[in-house]
Amino acid sequence: MGALHEGHAALVRRARALAGPKGSVAVSLFVNPRQFGPKEDFSRYPRTLEADARLCEREGANALFALETAEMYPADFSTEVNESLLSEGLCGATRPGHFRGVTTVVTKLFNLVQPDIAVFGQKDWQQLAIIRRMVRDLNFPIRLVGVPTVREADGLALSSRNQYLTPAERAAAPEIYDALRDARLRCRHGEKSVARLLLRVKNQLSQIPGGQVDYVELVDAATLQPIRSVERVATLAVAFKFGQARLIDNVQLR
Repeated sequence: MGALHEGHAALVRRARALAGPKGSVAVSLFVNPRQFGPKEDFSRYPRTLEADARLCEREGANALFALETAEMYPADFSTEVNESLLSEGLCGATRPGHFRGVTTVVTKLFNLVQPDIAVFGQKDWQQLAIIRRMVRDLNFPIRLVGVPTVREADGLALSSRNQYLTPAERAAAPEIYDALRDARLRCRHGEKSVARLLLRVKNQLSQIPGGQVDYVELVDAATLQPIRSVERVATLAVAFKFGQARLIDNVQLR
């Protein structure tokens, strides 16, 4: 959605490598109003088109596909694409309609560009899982590739919304990833109880100054359904609010 950073650059580089010297890479850039709630930050979401274009060119993109809202959604637009299972929990529970906006716009972009491969970041694990399901269910002839989360040196996941953080909030924000890493380490050392893992993470997050937990969930990595014990790959996902910034992050447990 713009305000591109090194995390987005990693996606473009991965796409460039997958396309090879004879292939083409297109980057879509669209601040999608349909995935913002009525009290969310659509009007002030950062828009830095010229800087974004320079980043895309630097990383080897052949085209920047940037549309205006009126081009994407005519005044009488009345068709939506909805995934009804994986989108119910996690961010879907606190942001109703968000993923319907995501699946609708991604479907339109897939139909407009018709890519062979689509590259998405793993920072929004739920979004990636939902798009995988949509591609499977609707028989899109597209290979999806997930790219690991890119982080600052102190562990904070890169996000366009990080620029909303005050200096004090920015100093405290890496503690989100610290809590996730602690749970991952405990799981590797034999702790498989979801209840105990979640309790510890929630306790750690509740001590971060100036912030508020939106959710902490541990779910099956593929189905996003709740689990009681970590017996196969699971996703520990968190959403955390600092003032005007809502940050998400996740790690995989096994």
